[in-house]
Amino acid sequence: MSSMVQAVSGASDFARRRIMPRRRDEALYRRALAAGLSELQARILAGRLHGHQGPLEALTEPALRYLCHPERLRDARKSAERIARAVSEGEHIGILTDYDVDGITSHVVILRSLTELFGVPSAKLHSLIGHRINDGYGISLPLVERTLALTPRPSLVITADCGSSDEPRIARLRAAGIDVIVTDHHALPLDGPPASAYATINPTRDDCDYPDKTIAGCMVAWLTMSLTRSVLIEQGVLSPSTPKLSPWLSYVALGTVADCVSLGASAANRAVVTYGLRLINRMESACWRVMAERLGADSVPFDAETLAFQMGPRINARSRLDDPYAALHFMLAADDVVARRQLQILDDDNQARKALEADMVETARTLAQPQLAENRPALVIHLPEGHAGVQGIVASRLVQAYGRPTVVLTPATAPDMLTGSGRSIDDLHLRDALQRAHELAPQSLPRFGGHRGAAGVGVPLGELETFRGAFLQAVSEQLGSRELFPIVWTDGELGAQQLAMATLDELDALAPYGREFDAPLFEAEFFVEQLRPVGAEGNHLMLELSVDAVVNRAIWFRALNPGEPAPIAIGDRVRCAFKLSRNRWKGRESLQLMIEHAERLADARAG
Repeated sequence: MSSMVQAVSGASDFARRRIMPRRRDEALYRRALAAGLSELQARILAGRLHGHQGPLEALTEPALRYLCHPERLRDARKSAERIARAVSEGEHIGILTDYDVDGITSHVVILRSLTELFGVPSAKLHSLIGHRINDGYGISLPLVERTLALTPRPSLVITADCGSSDEPRIARLRAAGIDVIVTDHHALPLDGPPASAYATINPTRDDCDYPDKTIAGCMVAWLTMSLTRSVLIEQGVLSPSTPKLSPWLSYVALGTVADCVSLGASAANRAVVTYGLRLINRMESACWRVMAERLGADSVPFDAETLAFQMGPRINARSRLDDPYAALHFMLAADDVVARRQLQILDDDNQARKALEADMVETARTLAQPQLAENRPALVIHLPEGHAGVQGIVASRLVQAYGRPTVVLTPATAPDMLTGSGRSIDDLHLRDALQRAHELAPQSLPRFGGHRGAAGVGVPLGELETFRGAFLQAVSEQLGSRELFPIVWTDGELGAQQLAMATLDELDALAPYGREFDAPLFEAEFFVEQLRPVGAEGNHLMLELSVDAVVNRAIWFRALNPGEPAPIAIGDRVRCAFKLSRNRWKGRESLQLMIEHAERLADARAG
């Protein structure tokens, strides 16, 4: 690093980041300008959608007309007809979903469709959600045993957000006379869909004609139940006037954002998030009203960031530390009193999760140092005292800090087994790397699943070093010799005159933002006029930054460790990477910069 610049990225032991402008697609940039977008809007699109050939309107003006018909999903018609038969013949039905936000919202969509639209009595439905710690991911053996112990036993089980890699457990259910319909979006094993499933609806299937492979599990569930409604109407079981499922796109919006599927070139994902947010902001359901009450009046209207950083973590926190049913009860709450009680449980768990996370991140950073010193292309961190529910968050923190794919492992409930979560960088397809590691050393990775950016693994304790070697080789094969370091990608510079609410309005017109369509991040040079620590732990900085004699208010979250001196000082000249945000206070709005990273420049203000 040049001696002229000192990078300061918050906590002092984090690796140095680099601020770099995004490479933009010049052809797309010109198309966007020709379509009437502003220079700034064209810059945003061209920095995110490289090679995009489709109509820009599908991305800039999201609408439900861009959703493809569910019939194009392989096995969707077969599944809808089987569910319709179960409804009309009064069968008991199990709803088996993952425990994260995608799984919980999928559960709500299926449950509400069956009870409120299709007339299935609640007594004939069985909610089956695994415990992250005790059961593990997917159709686990404990969940199978729980299903088989039900009286009366369901004759049909519908999964959501899981099941594609669970053939042995599905075979056990089938042998007991239970049909299993898998609805999922995770990558399939090399040998294809589970052979024992009655049907498998998954857009990633090689033989699936559905054009969007990036939709979340909750969207697959919504499409499946939408088609089931059509089949029940065709069969005369339901009236043609039966309401559609569109009101529940509010849940699909939450699950889509929280599961970090693509909001880039996916017209479907952008449409459901946009429409779902409109529904959410009507505040017609108790869960949305009570969350707005908890966050404060200035939090409304909700946007994708609210779903990602406020609602999502609270719902996920429950499953990280305990059984996930409080999250389901919160989403289904019929009145504010029940929703408020369930939200308090989620909030308490989220605070406990934060404390666990802080301790585990601290230990993980220490364990990462020797691996970084050896310049390994990926990090494999074993935390013998770690909590399995926080692995993914810790892995994400290390990826952000060091710019390397990371797998964090903690003890599993099974003796001599480790369970782990991995997170990746943009250049590495994590599940493909795990598939390759399995080929190199199958005994070291008996179970894994996931997608490009995130995955889960099971590793025998005695095979840890074998797994580490195989994983590092697999990562090296994908990445080659490229240099790895944490990068802060920006959308270029903003001039002083662009630091205004009108610019924020321009950017909001391109929302929603999320994975593969990140919220705009800019760079500029400022002088530090004022700063002071804020927050309960004193680890955030409130700043006043000036450029061309204009002073801007800014906030820098997690800028320093409590008790440490601020990484910058009054009078410093700094280059900052920042987002523009609306600071709402008592009904008034003002512009605020949200600092992501700062580099102290050598020349400070004299005197």
